[in-house]
Amino acid sequence: MLGAMNRTAVVLASYGAGSIPFSNLASRRTRGIDLREVGSGTVSGTALYRVAGFTPLAVAGVLDVSKGAVGPLLSGRHRPLLAAVAGGAAVAGHNWSPWLRGAGGRGFAPALGSLLANAPMGVPVLAAGLIGGRLVRETGLGSFVALAALAPVLARTNGRRGAVIGVCIAVPMAAKRLAGNRRLTGPPRRSAYLRRLLLDNDGEAE
Repeated sequence: MLGAMNRTAVVLASYGAGSIPFSNLASRRTRGIDLREVGSGTVSGTALYRVAGFTPLAVAGVLDVSKGAVGPLLSGRHRPLLAAVAGGAAVAGHNWSPWLRGAGGRGFAPALGSLLANAPMGVPVLAAGLIGGRLVRETGLGSFVALAALAPVLARTNGRRGAVIGVCIAVPMAAKRLAGNRRLTGPPRRSAYLRRLLLDNDGEAE
């Protein structure tokens, strides 16, 4: 049985893996753009796609999903509570990354990775919320409906363990939806590429 120190190490490792901002790294690498300076400031796959296209999104997306599975896989099959908490820690690390001064995404990709490792029946619940929200152009509402349904659905399919997994995933995702992102403080640091995107017809930056 894992000791307290080892349990803490698993949760911290999961948080650390979740905190790696692959989307922002891909955006800076391919376009020189910090996603915190674009739109709402959310470091997400959607923002990455808008500035860099499909290929960087595909690579960063796979990595973002994979990092959500790190903690649950380290926990092992016989430590369901630790696996659930570790999965939630990965989502929290993604949403409030120390590498981005507390900014981040909304947790969808690492939540998928955590659910794939812990409770796969949760994946279609989140996917349905995302797709349904986009179809009616209310992604926030779709996300909240999916998050509210996650724990009850997993409780039916996975019992008490599923309910705990659902809560650990839903809480940091809902909290980030409600809190939003803090924009960068200090003077803007727009890249040359971003400045070109903002040029008006007279060649002046807005």
